[in-house]
Amino acid sequence: MPYVNLSGLRSHNTARVLGLLRAAGEDGVSRLELAERTGLTPQAVSKISARLRAEGLAADAGRGPSTGGKPRTLLRLVPDAAHAVGLHLDRDRLTAVLVDLAGVTVAARTAALDLGAGPGDVLAAAAAEVAALRGAGDAGLGAPREDGTGASGDGPSRAEASGAGELMGVGVAMPGPLDHVAGVPHRVTGFPAWDGFPLRDALRDALGRALPGGADGPPVVLDKDTNAAALALALREPGAGSFAYVHVGTGLGAGLVLGGALYRGARTGAGEFGHQTVQLDGPPCGCGGRGCLEALCLAAVARGDLDGAARVLGVGAANLAGLLDIDRVLLGGRVVASAPERFVRGVGAALAGRARRTGEPPVPAAPAPGGPHLVAEGAAQLVLAPVFGV
Repeated sequence: MPYVNLSGLRSHNTARVLGLLRAAGEDGVSRLELAERTGLTPQAVSKISARLRAEGLAADAGRGPSTGGKPRTLLRLVPDAAHAVGLHLDRDRLTAVLVDLAGVTVAARTAALDLGAGPGDVLAAAAAEVAALRGAGDAGLGAPREDGTGASGDGPSRAEASGAGELMGVGVAMPGPLDHVAGVPHRVTGFPAWDGFPLRDALRDALGRALPGGADGPPVVLDKDTNAAALALALREPGAGSFAYVHVGTGLGAGLVLGGALYRGARTGAGEFGHQTVQLDGPPCGCGGRGCLEALCLAAVARGDLDGAARVLGVGAANLAGLLDIDRVLLGGRVVASAPERFVRGVGAALAGRARRTGEPPVPAAPAPGGPHLVAEGAAQLVLAPVFGV
């Protein structure tokens, strides 16, 4: 199966050109404008654009208005020429999305998953979902599943109409802690079998067997679920400043965007929000500690006390605001989605209380935009964003 040569696309100059083409949309942009906005020579832009056209990633978009001379030929990105798959491996659910070069989700699938079943079963499930999205075997792209889930929308997706294009890679988001650079999970809370497992490389091998075309699987990138979501949110709003994405689902964590850039830390350890101790000698947590924010918050959720869970979450969010001087807190995850107003109210009250004590401007809290596929879409962006110089 053909895969896009990411090493060629990720050159700095090519990424700058691709980023401008994506920003221009269907209207396109002239080669002269590309040269002016990148600082590259017209010859360099012509060479890059010729290669992008040859690879099917760019095409003519007609001619621009005349400015007294010959109208300029415009160039546009071809969104359907290639796609990335994003996988969200949650503790009990697998979400898979297919995202085109413009960042649009063209198909999505959801299936039950047991992260505790072990790497072998999880890899098989992940490879099957990627194959289904790619239209391999009998599962058409975005085809409905037996459980009723499948591609969003009532009609065929754009990818179904035009073919799935080439596959740029697969991004995987899962609970941390993990090593983003090595592609290896660490001791996921409650699932010690994942500690040290070479997930990135093993999934690439599994995809090579599951997808038609040869033994070499597509590139795979691994990151924490909260980092993937934070990346997706940052890309939705360029120049978004500094914010924390706080996720409450089967676990509790945070993704950090500082100065407009995703902050992982030297060992992808930043944002292990749920395992800050907020009650000395408190109840035990699955991480081995006691009185962790995650243990207290999820215990409140389990007994149906969402207001109490929101108050606990607010304590952690206020700590985060004080440590990092962030501009806002965005709340997401299945638990938050079940009662967003209650969580915004509880977290907002804690942030406002901190502001009154310190005399600083209050840090606002709000539901994170993006819907139920936010983490999976962010996982796809782990592959796509570097191609566009992000």
